[in-house]
Amino acid sequence: MQAAQDDAHTPAGDGGPEPRRGRPRSAAAERAILDAVVELLEAGEPLAGLSIERIARTAGVGKSTIYRRWSGKEELFVDVLREIEPADPTVSGTAGLADLRELLESMRTRGLAQRSSVLLHNVFAQMKSHPRLWAEYHRTVVAPRRVAMLAAVQRAVDAGELRGDLDVELMDDLFLGPMLVRTVHRPDAPLPEDLAHRIIQILLEGLAPKPQVTAGWPTATPV
Repeated sequence: MQAAQDDAHTPAGDGGPEPRRGRPRSAAAERAILDAVVELLEAGEPLAGLSIERIARTAGVGKSTIYRRWSGKEELFVDVLREIEPADPTVSGTAGLADLRELLESMRTRGLAQRSSVLLHNVFAQMKSHPRLWAEYHRTVVAPRRVAMLAAVQRAVDAGELRGDLDVELMDDLFLGPMLVRTVHRPDAPLPEDLAHRIIQILLEGLAPKPQVTAGWPTATPV
């Protein structure tokens, strides 16, 4: 009877992402649902095997309770990932390079978390084989982070901390690229505490050799 009542309130499938259906009616219920997904994942359940019905049963709620909060599994899983990932930093929104440094440091912290957490590592590995889930994660998590980075670079330009004659998106990629390589593409690479600072400092100083001083006159080192 409970399942039949739940189905009357749920879509005819997990469907694509839809707008949220209002604010949660119970913080305790939402907490139980998020915890249930984490519990199932920690027990070794694959993402593909997690149904809304199984999650509801584990959380001790009806399926309609889940659908009142999330439009489907993709939206729910992204919120679960937000729960187990390190939180995004709170930046000033007014600084340029200082905010950029905080955002890069947050990427480094998430990289460390993925290396140390078997759960996070497994979830990310599985997400990549689920296009709709991966797309939802990019839309709601990755894209806003990129917007925040671009805004910080633009503020640095406006404040005279960065050149104003260069493409802002390209500069953003130059700051972002080294951290992405270290955290995503080179899981064995070191992630020292000063990495964000060093990336910014090296880019500000440039990669060309510094001029050598000979007899009181600076001369450029041949390339």
